[in-house]
Amino acid sequence: MNARNDDSAASPKGDYVLLAIETSCDETSVAVVRNGREVLSNIISSQIDTHKQFGGVVPEIASRKHVESITIILEEALREAGVSLSDIDAVAVTQGPGLIGALLVGVVAAKSLALALDVPLIGTHHIAGHIYANHLVGDILYPSIALVVSGGHTEIVLLEEEGKFRIIGRTRDDAVGEAYDKVARALQFPYPGGPYVDKLAQEAMEEVVLPRSWLEPDSYDFSFSGLKSAVLSEINRSRMKGESPDFSALARGFQQSVIDVVTGKAIKAAKEFGARQMLLCGGVAANRGLRERLNSLCEEEGLPLIIPPNKLCTDNAAMIAAAADLKWRRGQFSTLDLKAEPILSLEDWSV
Repeated sequence: MNARNDDSAASPKGDYVLLAIETSCDETSVAVVRNGREVLSNIISSQIDTHKQFGGVVPEIASRKHVESITIILEEALREAGVSLSDIDAVAVTQGPGLIGALLVGVVAAKSLALALDVPLIGTHHIAGHIYANHLVGDILYPSIALVVSGGHTEIVLLEEEGKFRIIGRTRDDAVGEAYDKVARALQFPYPGGPYVDKLAQEAMEEVVLPRSWLEPDSYDFSFSGLKSAVLSEINRSRMKGESPDFSALARGFQQSVIDVVTGKAIKAAKEFGARQMLLCGGVAANRGLRERLNSLCEEEGLPLIIPPNKLCTDNAAMIAAAADLKWRRGQFSTLDLKAEPILSLEDWSV
């Protein structure tokens, strides 16, 4: 790993300020965070309107948009935080996982800034950021279970102690967010489709019951490709009969299947590993149906639950600062030969 230890910074005295950069996919974000938890600014520039016409993120376009936006977003983050570059104690950046071209924009910007300011550089894991976004809104109890649900990731992560990650379940095909977008396209919704499917599912009066993919009895893994195919089959079956598909009932059936499986496995994992808390993380954590079901199940189990506000669920730089704080407090810094890594191990990144 590209890291060095500097004991002189392991226990900083007084306040410290981290500047964080996130460019892993289609949001350009810069945040300024004091003492790892106080968000002074968290500026996010979304590219959704740009990619919507293509039905998904186009990597080359995303990279170009990051190049156009990064300096402007950096200046706005500093201005809103009321700090200058001379107040920055370290620069954190998403090292991976993500789109290689998009990651490179952030990594180059962060390395240049750290070199110019002569401050530490902290390469940060994107999923660690999603998980530790919860630390911006509440204290995390260990051990805890993190249910990570986003456009590119669906994982159950055991946090045995602070900064120690162990993946006990992951998707074998589509991530939850990816499945939502594909089903939304079949239901004739624009990209990103998750919010549309969620809204339609909430409003539906009926439900088309769809299969639940539990996999092996002892597995915490997920598979959503079959569920997506089941939705398409129902649509085709209706049209072959000369009928109009009931999109609202299909949306409800799809969402109920997803929620049953992800929440069921998360609660089971919490029981097996003696978790003291449940954390919901990632862009799909903004899904109303998922939030309500997981909250209800955790209440039944007497298990504390933290869910970040929507702005901290989607990709943002404040969450990267929260995760980078784990490294900052231990003096674990990256060197200036830091490379963007589109496939970066969460477990290897552990402090």
